[in-house]
Amino acid sequence: MELQASKAQAVPVPSVWRFTPLGLLLVICLILPWLASPLWIRIATEVLMWAGLAQSWNIIGGYTGYLCFGHGAFFGLGSYVTGLMMVNLGWPFGIGLLFSGILASLLAVIIGYPTLRLRGAYFAIATWAFGEMVRQIATILDVTGGAFGLQLPSFLNLRYFYYVMLAVTGLTYLTTHFLLERARFGYKLLAIREHEEAAEMVGVDTVSIKMKAFALSAFFPGVLGGIYAYWVTYIHPDSVLGAQLTDFMVVMAFLGGIGSLWGPFLGAVVVQLLQRILWLFWGEGTFYLVIIGVAICAVVLFIPNGLIGLMESRFLSPREAVSQLKKTFKW
Repeated sequence: MELQASKAQAVPVPSVWRFTPLGLLLVICLILPWLASPLWIRIATEVLMWAGLAQSWNIIGGYTGYLCFGHGAFFGLGSYVTGLMMVNLGWPFGIGLLFSGILASLLAVIIGYPTLRLRGAYFAIATWAFGEMVRQIATILDVTGGAFGLQLPSFLNLRYFYYVMLAVTGLTYLTTHFLLERARFGYKLLAIREHEEAAEMVGVDTVSIKMKAFALSAFFPGVLGGIYAYWVTYIHPDSVLGAQLTDFMVVMAFLGGIGSLWGPFLGAVVVQLLQRILWLFWGEGTFYLVIIGVAICAVVLFIPNGLIGLMESRFLSPREAVSQLKKTFKW
């Protein structure tokens, strides 16, 4: 009798409660445009865009451990590719998005071949220089409109862009879940992040794996950039290729918790909502940026694992929580 009871306790019982928060979030996202005002639909669309961008950066920065400071270049490339295909060639919006993602991935492969052999600050500086190079090229080329920017056809449908942004961001997180959280590809990336030399010694083709991760992380910003260009109808090198784009991706990923599935999403929600609420409160001033900066510094200093790490610690027993803190702060 006792043996049967112990066997019954050993069998894991699947619980629907694990999926309840995700299902609730999906329902809220689907019905939000029908309940919110146009202002909040626009803010929600921005949150979704930044959540996708932060997760795309997390693929190379969090899971692989290579801090890329030129990721905004892929977003800008996607914006211009979609815009030029629609304006100059008259191609449909969907075809432009597909080409934007593919070309962004190809550019990542071209740039990644030499730069991914660098490590640490050298890789970060090289990618930052790459981002600045792309911005300068877009500023001087006639085909991009140069310093005057590029005007796209107008399509004033907030719900349409919200759902398109939701679909692409959802695809970003699904891809991250299945390829990086549940597949051997993700384990290889984690091995590279923890100890690249050891990964090479056990037979991992680190250069090839890093190139694939970089190309994957560039695809989604290319598509999101194309959506953004058609949504706002006007793009400029400073608006879609500025260094602040990558800065926000990095901040959101670190705030939420890099190397985790939902950390970038949580960071994007917190930062973008806080930014917009403070912007509405203070108007066109820049004081709200100071508040955001102080809040982020506090999180980085006192919660090094991000908000996701803080939330997970609340579900641990006191002994497990102390052990996790000791591991985090290396006591």
